[in-house]
Amino acid sequence: MQKNLKQDEIDALFAAARAKKSSTAAENHAKVQPYSFARAGQISNEQMRAISLLNDIFARNLTHNLGAWLRSSLHVNLVSAEQMPFSEYMLRIPELSYVCSVRLEPLRAISVLQMDLAPAPAMIDLLLGGEGAPGELRELTDIEESILSSVAEAICRELSAAWQQVGLSFHFEQRQMQTQIARLMPVSEKTLCLSFELRMPGASGLLNLAFPAVVSNTILHRLVGDWTRQRRHARETRQRLLDRARKVRVGTALQLPSSHVFVSEIQALQPGSVLRLPLSEHQAAELRVAGVPLFAASPISCGNHRGAHLSAPVQ
Repeated sequence: MQKNLKQDEIDALFAAARAKKSSTAAENHAKVQPYSFARAGQISNEQMRAISLLNDIFARNLTHNLGAWLRSSLHVNLVSAEQMPFSEYMLRIPELSYVCSVRLEPLRAISVLQMDLAPAPAMIDLLLGGEGAPGELRELTDIEESILSSVAEAICRELSAAWQQVGLSFHFEQRQMQTQIARLMPVSEKTLCLSFELRMPGASGLLNLAFPAVVSNTILHRLVGDWTRQRRHARETRQRLLDRARKVRVGTALQLPSSHVFVSEIQALQPGSVLRLPLSEHQAAELRVAGVPLFAASPISCGNHRGAHLSAPVQ
């Protein structure tokens, strides 16, 4: 049995369809959120995965090699990787700790390595032929400091081995006292801080590394480049980015090549003067896009507009 709709019922159906279409379009519309420049340069999830992968390799190597050297069980785990100002990193350094400067080549930058002193007595006792007995937390003597410096050098060797894929090598310099740490880099420097846990029988502590911005930017760029090399965007995404890039406006100019004139000639210029350029009359102008010369060209008229007749690409 057919039902004939009245005009007001038909209008109600069309109104409901339009309302549903408008709500769907509003849901699909991209939400605009304010951008915070304070978050510029923050580590993304993708960069964090690359950093964790690299430093897990370092942690495993340090566990085996340093443990074999100490002749004791040793476990090294990556705890965190974050960015913070160097001033905040210094506030986290305990009053009793071992801090040294490490030079990174070929960037010739200085990073900071800090190790808690809780596992230090056990390490020193093992290296002196003992059984690794834990000791009280106190300041190191000169002999103990020299022995612990060899541990820092071993850590630098393992860092160099793990980070060779990003082209960086670590070189131990010297121990730094609390009053000297602030001189290693500006306190406002945004640093990449890596924290590892060192666990030995009867003792545990943290091993912290702080890299300046020039180093963190370099390693993040190289790490993410290797990490994303096999992860390409979908073809539709690349095409959409290309279509949007083609709609970007860039500055263009038709101008003569650069030439030199005497300052005296510029000082003598007056309205109606002719400035003689050291260019041949057959010298073509250059079409420059965003300041980059692309074609040799000549000015022409194109209807009511100026134009450029391209003759040859600029080599």
